[in-house]
Amino acid sequence: MNPFDDIRPFQDDEVPAVVERLLHNEALVHIMIRLQFPVVSRYIEKPLVKLVRRRLAQHLAGVKTVADFQQLMVQFVSSVIQNSMTEFTFDGLDNLDPEQSYVFISNHRDITLDSALLNYVLMQSKRHSAEIAIGDNLLSNPLMSDLLRLNKSFIVKRSVPGLKAKLAALTELSGYISHSRAEGNSIWIAQREGRAKDGCDRTDPAIIKMLHIHNKKQHIPFADSMRKLNIVPVAISYEYDPCDVLKATEMQAREEASYVKREGEDVESILRGIALPKGRVHIQFGAPLQGEYHSAIEVASAIDQAIVAGYHLFPSNLVAYEQLQKVREAVSSLQDAATQMLANVDTQELARKAGEFSARISGYPKRVQNLILEMYANPLLSKFQMQQDQPEHPA
Repeated sequence: MNPFDDIRPFQDDEVPAVVERLLHNEALVHIMIRLQFPVVSRYIEKPLVKLVRRRLAQHLAGVKTVADFQQLMVQFVSSVIQNSMTEFTFDGLDNLDPEQSYVFISNHRDITLDSALLNYVLMQSKRHSAEIAIGDNLLSNPLMSDLLRLNKSFIVKRSVPGLKAKLAALTELSGYISHSRAEGNSIWIAQREGRAKDGCDRTDPAIIKMLHIHNKKQHIPFADSMRKLNIVPVAISYEYDPCDVLKATEMQAREEASYVKREGEDVESILRGIALPKGRVHIQFGAPLQGEYHSAIEVASAIDQAIVAGYHLFPSNLVAYEQLQKVREAVSSLQDAATQMLANVDTQELARKAGEFSARISGYPKRVQNLILEMYANPLLSKFQMQQDQPEHPA
C-alpha cells in the first residue's frame, strides 16, 4: 500500500479501468457535446450522441498510461487556445532549469484551465508536466474525479471536520508533496484556497506553512525548507474571464446572505472557463525564490510581489478602472500610472475595447456590474499599490 493512496493521482496500472469507466460515462458524452457544439439545442443533442461516443472511443483507444492521457490533454488544450483565445503567450520559462523540479505557486482564476495551460506550456517546451493540487470539493462528481486524477491531480482535503483531522490532512498533504518532489516531480498549487473572484491575487501564508510541515518534522530550518521547495511564482492573466458574471453573482449573494453552492455549479464554471471567449491570455514564470526567508508571511509577500509584477495588464483592466471612476473620485496619480502601464495601447483599440466591455456587462444588475468592474480593475490597482510601496532609490 502506498501511504498516499487516498490523495495521489492515478498510476499507470490503474489507467485501463479508469478509461473503461470513461467510455461508459453518459455524462462525459454530453459534456463533450456542450464543448464541441456549444450552441446546439438540447432537442437535437440526441442524434449527436452516437457520433460523439464514437469520437470519444477513438480518442481513448490509445490511452494506456498517464502519459498517454496527458498527450491527449495537450491536443485538447491546443484546441481550447485556438477556439477561445485571440492570443496565448508565455515568458520566463527559459530562466528555469529543465532538469530541476519546482513548486509552481500561481494566482487562481479558473478551476482547471490555470494548471492545464501551465502544463501545456511545460510539455510543449519538452519539459515534464507538474502534478496538480485540487480541492476535494471537485471529487463529489465521479466523472470529474476520474478525469482530474488521470491528469496527474492529487487531492487537498478541505472538507475534513475538526482541527485534529485538518492537521492530519495537512501533514499528509505536505508529506505527499515532499515525496513527489523527491521522485523528481514538479507541483502546481494555487496561492490560496479557491479562485480570486475579486481579482485580488494574495497568497495565503497557510499554504506556505503546509508546505513546510514535512520538512519541519525532519528538523529542517524554515529558510532551508523554502530553498529546498524551489518555489516559482507564476502569474496567469486573462483579458476576459468567462466566469466573471458567475463570480460577481456569487459575491453579491455572499453579501446579502450565507451562500450555499448549488449542485453542478463547479462543473458549469469548468465548462464556461474552457469553452467561452477569453481574449488574450498570458503566463509569466517568475524566478525561483532564493531569499533568506524566516516566516510564511515573508514568503507569501515575496510570491505576491512576483505575481503582481508579472501580471499582464490588458485594456479590459484600464477600461474597468475608468468606468469605476465615473461614480467615484478619480485618483490622478493612479490615472497617470494606469495610462503609462498601457502606453502601447492604441487609442482606437482602447475605445473599441471600452465598447465591448460595456456591452459585455450592460445586461446585469448594477451591483453585479460594479463587482465585475472591481474584478478587472483590481490587478491594475495592485500594480499601482506595489509601485507606491517600493522604496525610492537615491540617484
